[in-house]
Amino acid sequence: MIFVLGGTSDSLLISDWLTETKQPFILSVATDYGETLAKQHTENVFCGRLSKEEMCTKWHSENVQLVIDATHPFATIVSETAMEACKETEIPYIRFERTSEQTDNTYLVADIEEACKVATELGQRIFLTTGSKNLSEFVAGLRNLHIIARILPVSDVIRSAEELGLVADQIIGMKGPFTKEANRTQLEMTGADVLITKESGKQGGFQEKLTAAAELEIPVIVIRRKQLNYPIEINHLTELPEILTQLEVY
Repeated sequence: MIFVLGGTSDSLLISDWLTETKQPFILSVATDYGETLAKQHTENVFCGRLSKEEMCTKWHSENVQLVIDATHPFATIVSETAMEACKETEIPYIRFERTSEQTDNTYLVADIEEACKVATELGQRIFLTTGSKNLSEFVAGLRNLHIIARILPVSDVIRSAEELGLVADQIIGMKGPFTKEANRTQLEMTGADVLITKESGKQGGFQEKLTAAAELEIPVIVIRRKQLNYPIEINHLTELPEILTQLEVY
């Protein structure tokens, strides 16, 4: 049994491939929304957040022989927990890590605090494509600036943004990834003069954001992902068959 830590489009592609190659697997997601998407690809879905101990117990009961971590690049706590659990249970761990690209108009920063400081120096209308999880930190760090937040069109997510004080013209409720043209249109319509994003990689529409902003000469602040020391890391689905063969799983 293969245990896929999901929550990204990458994990869905991996699930489709495992289904096609008749590999038994469980796709794990953390939210109800993630579960809804996951069940469009497989019925064998586990929904919930697991501690290290719970991972070990779950993997033992399901006879898991391999863990594939395809969580979001910024879900580093989950990845660190999974690596610890794999080490303890002696189960092989594979990290599927998105590759990233950048252009000349980018400002690389380490965290949200630094992103807010740089944004304050660059403009007044800040277009956020960082999701809703850390929105409160941006609202606190970007005081007196006009925030436009692009978030999922889900009722509780929209409600949380409103509770932070954002009003209708500061909220774009849409699900990505977005094309370059869509990004450009939204940046133009909102009059944004700074874009803040995360180093999410190709599948997260990262390059499309950078290209759209570059065409409009809008600076982009990129929050770098935390670098982890993965035991095995792959960047493309085509690498998976060889790795599974080496691990005697495929």
